[in-house]
Amino acid sequence: MNVNNENQEEDTGSQDVQGGNGNNSANENISLTASQKIRIEKNRQAALLLKQARLIPHPYAKINTADCIEKSVIKVQGSKFIDSGGGFLLEEKVGEAVDDEPIKLTAEPAPFMEPDRPTCNECNEDFDDSYLFRNFEHPVCDSCRDNEEMHRLITKTDAKSMYLLKDCDLEKRDPPLKCVVKKNPHNVRWGSMKLYLELQVEQRALEVWGSEEQLQAERERREEERAKSKVKKYNKQLKALRMRVRSSLYDHTNKSSHEHQFGPETHNKSDDTYTRMCIACDFTETFEKM
Repeated sequence: MNVNNENQEEDTGSQDVQGGNGNNSANENISLTASQKIRIEKNRQAALLLKQARLIPHPYAKINTADCIEKSVIKVQGSKFIDSGGGFLLEEKVGEAVDDEPIKLTAEPAPFMEPDRPTCNECNEDFDDSYLFRNFEHPVCDSCRDNEEMHRLITKTDAKSMYLLKDCDLEKRDPPLKCVVKKNPHNVRWGSMKLYLELQVEQRALEVWGSEEQLQAERERREEERAKSKVKKYNKQLKALRMRVRSSLYDHTNKSSHEHQFGPETHNKSDDTYTRMCIACDFTETFEKM
């Protein structure tokens, strides 16, 4: 009986071993696609960045006294910066609870991999990452970037005045234009300014106005309206000055016994004045109306 049981156990063990070998061979036959490998690589890079961010200690954890904080703090145009000791300044909130405040760590996104790499519009070559593509979704690599003419950045105020756009055209019209928010270089206490890619702003203006000719015609029309408004304002101020001068020169004390009885008024369109004549003495008076 014991011999038979041992033989049965050996048979079942051999069957288990054979079954396990069959599963391993089946797993070896399974292969991952290219997209799955790329997704696994991106997840691995994101996990490594997160792990590195957690391992970075507070760079100012050893600063405990107020004297040390004051020595390492530098004020530039109303903003406080901490001297890192490595040749550059870091903008940091300095106060009593500096050591307790967590540091906000920002990591650059992982570079693109095949087949997701974008193609540059200028050199027609694939690239991993660029400033214009990351901030404005404009496929141009850093080597082909031209900040002076083709890829110049303009402020929101210039975009609205130069291309006759509204806030809704930049921010509400689908798709909203990407922008970069930076501090005002003229005064740090002023509000932050938004920088747009002029190439994208020009394309949005063509979408709003239809064509470049219509945009130019609208610019000329607004310029004419602005010039007419200035002339009208100047004439109004000049007319008010004339009325003040005439009223100051008139002597109200010397009243003659004769009182004029004027007839109907006549409008002179050439100089925008009115004329009326006295019925009794043929006295003619020319005046302007406000």
